[in-house]
Amino acid sequence: MAKDYKKLAKDIIEHIGGESNVVQLQYCMTRLRFYLKDESKADTEYLKNLSGIVTVMKASGQYQVVIGSDVGEVYEAILNVSNINGEQTSNTNKQNGQKKLLNNFIDLISSIFQQFILVLSATGMIKGLVALLGVFGLDEANSGFYAVLNAVGDGFFQFLPVIIALTAAKKFRMNVYTALAIAFALVYPSLSDMAEGAPLYTLFEGTQFSADVFTTFLGIPVLLPPGGYYSTVIPAILAIWLGAKVEKGFKKIIPSVVNSFLTPFFTVLVTATLAILVIGPIATWGSDLIGLIFMAIYKISPTIFGALIGGLWQLLVMFGLHWGLAPIGILQLTEQGFTPILSNSGSASFGVLGVLLAIIIKNKDKNVRNIGIPATIASVFGVTEPGIYGLLLPMKKPFIIALISSAIGGAYTGFFDVVVYRIGGLGVFSITNYITDSGQLTMNFWHRVISFILVTVIAFAIQMFMKTPQLDSSVDSSKKKNKNQTLNNNELEKSRKQDIIASPLNGEVKNLSKVNDEVFSSGSMGKGIVIVPKKGIVYAPTNATISMVFKTGHAIGLTTELGTEILIHIGLDTVELKGEGFEKLVQEGDKVLAGQPLIIFEIDELKQKGYELDVPIVVSNISENADIFITDEKQLGHGDYLFTVVK
Repeated sequence: MAKDYKKLAKDIIEHIGGESNVVQLQYCMTRLRFYLKDESKADTEYLKNLSGIVTVMKASGQYQVVIGSDVGEVYEAILNVSNINGEQTSNTNKQNGQKKLLNNFIDLISSIFQQFILVLSATGMIKGLVALLGVFGLDEANSGFYAVLNAVGDGFFQFLPVIIALTAAKKFRMNVYTALAIAFALVYPSLSDMAEGAPLYTLFEGTQFSADVFTTFLGIPVLLPPGGYYSTVIPAILAIWLGAKVEKGFKKIIPSVVNSFLTPFFTVLVTATLAILVIGPIATWGSDLIGLIFMAIYKISPTIFGALIGGLWQLLVMFGLHWGLAPIGILQLTEQGFTPILSNSGSASFGVLGVLLAIIIKNKDKNVRNIGIPATIASVFGVTEPGIYGLLLPMKKPFIIALISSAIGGAYTGFFDVVVYRIGGLGVFSITNYITDSGQLTMNFWHRVISFILVTVIAFAIQMFMKTPQLDSSVDSSKKKNKNQTLNNNELEKSRKQDIIASPLNGEVKNLSKVNDEVFSSGSMGKGIVIVPKKGIVYAPTNATISMVFKTGHAIGLTTELGTEILIHIGLDTVELKGEGFEKLVQEGDKVLAGQPLIIFEIDELKQKGYELDVPIVVSNISENADIFITDEKQLGHGDYLFTVVK
């Protein structure tokens, strides 16, 4: 009979002081980690004696309810029966201090893009080839080769909101196909075509925020950002975030017998409609406001204007707010044949280029170079998304260096009043936009060339002298290759009554009772031992099946051929790292051999961040009648004898 997780979840919520007492909920391999407003409201004794709960602990500002192997199911049940804000690995304001909102935003963007960044880099390189063809006079009107290649390279970028929906749905715990339906609505071709022909009327006519209305929805004006939602990032993320909230709400109120089709029906209907009606006006008027502010700055000081545009252009594009300046620049081109407005943004791609060059020269990590090399090539042609979302944003500091360098370039072009005479290619190919219509290479052209070189050199030099952060997933790929298996097949022969377990780590042996975690030291999680590792690789301690891998990589469960369940927990409270510094080499359901690498972790990084590196290794399903015989050795290498479970 299936366990009633919903009943247990409701019981836990009631006796921790109710939903209103919960600031945040996380879970790790064995326990729920609550951050409570007032721990005195929790009935600890009741919870300790509640069936389904192993024990309750208070540590590190957390109220920890130890569940055991069913913790994931209980966690999901709590989210389903409540409005508690839960996330498996998120940080809260009580956890190691407050994380800045900007860092949280960057982490969110990075995690969404990391899953498809290599494809983004590949298509970015194709866009670069298309730009090269454009230099030789080819375009869609005169070349089928150009048209096909442009579709191949630009298609992924045009429908980026759909790809974002795919990964954001997993991040926000939403049905993937429902999220895709919302994203497809945003990029539906007819939606962008609405802004053609004569407008019905104009909102706020005569003001900076005037907006033409081409159609309405039940009398509500439909406003779309210039160019629609193609290639946008933030609107798509906001739409899926909203969709996840709406979906969760409908799941609670719609009867289960019709939930499977009515929940996606109402979720798509409500979310897609709200996204179009709400995000559109926000993007439109936000762009207008940006344009108003920057033009006021330009009148005061072109140099300051240039610095701000150069430094902030990538962020403006990310939020879709650059459209507030583009129409002004295009209008100036039409009326006077040149514009300084659009020239200052040209530095942005070269700031990214300089930083990427330094990163791929300094960093020999295979994962970084796999992303960095094609991203660098793409940035030469002005396609910066692969570099920004693949490396610079996840690494944070390099992104800041790129912005600062671009700001210097923007200030330079602003000071010398550099203008563009036409709108053309991007990156290095944009240089032709600074040649006069008569073909003269004036100082305007040479100042642009100097600014490109200046920005690239500054960004490159700063990054070369700065320590390059590692990607969360970066490890030396050579560590994955290990063929040494100290325990041979004869040593692994099992009788019906005993399991021989080898050490999964190199390190010092400690008694389980000495570990600074009551859940393990008390024996609540089972009998076992602790190893303080010297190397950051966890190996399979015997032939087994992977029964559970925590997605942050800090813990793993194995079931041996005789049914012994072994839990290996890397460090204490390392769930807080959200997977940073861990790499999983196996997944749930894999069959592994003794000595096979399972997890790689950055041991020095964990030490620097102050985490205790004790690794409890316990038998979680040992019976009262079973015995465990543990080695007397104080130092072990992986594959050395650790203990025997006699059943």
